[in-house]
Amino acid sequence: MQAEIISIGTELLLGQIVDTNAAHIAAALAEHGIPLYWKTTVGDNAGRIEEALRRGLERSEILLCTGGLGPTVDDITRDCVARVLEQPLEFHPELYRHIEERFRKFKRGLVPENNRRQACIPANALPLHNPCGTAPGLIAEAKNRCIICMPGVPAEMKTMLSESVLPYLKERFNIQQVILHRTLLVRTLGESRVDALITDLFENSENPTIGLLATPGCVQIRMTACAHDRNAALDLIAPLEQKIRERIAPYENGLEIK
Repeated sequence: MQAEIISIGTELLLGQIVDTNAAHIAAALAEHGIPLYWKTTVGDNAGRIEEALRRGLERSEILLCTGGLGPTVDDITRDCVARVLEQPLEFHPELYRHIEERFRKFKRGLVPENNRRQACIPANALPLHNPCGTAPGLIAEAKNRCIICMPGVPAEMKTMLSESVLPYLKERFNIQQVILHRTLLVRTLGESRVDALITDLFENSENPTIGLLATPGCVQIRMTACAHDRNAALDLIAPLEQKIRERIAPYENGLEIK
């Protein structure tokens, strides 16, 4: 099982906003033991969105899409998913009633006609409730794969992810594992020197894996393990951490944990 994030929105490619959604989703997936292998950013262009969806379905069981679920003409994620899955869009009265309720709650007057589009999702897709906005999400199954679409507004996405998407994924894919990171901070050596000291550990360790990251003031050595629970993951990391500490000890006495 592997997951992929598809962030949709031309504003992301123009650098007008930072994609904090992808970082939040990535951290949540790791916490719940779901491996994330790819992340794609695509603008509001139907052909390129559909290309990203098709490519994602070829290599990933789980596609998590954000953005493009609003009421405007360039919010086309629903339409693209429907075409890729060869399913028509269907109007859901209960979704439209939720939109009407949001407008009444915030005294916005009558619902504009273009908001009606938000109540349309691909046939056979599962709608996802959005308690924070008008744009419902959706889950569309495609054989043994699924496309999950969430709003691009961070507060709406985060709520939908935690309340609907993650519980669905854990049940749908029977997820019984966690992915745990433990990071050592090296302050007296540069990245290339640290790399030279532990290169063989990189090559000979698959679970846990090792990663290096140079940051201001230190080099981070990240150890990542996948196991059935947190304690089991820590047990996998422990012998590797001991070897790393032994290699670094002649140059730095006692490594901090991030």
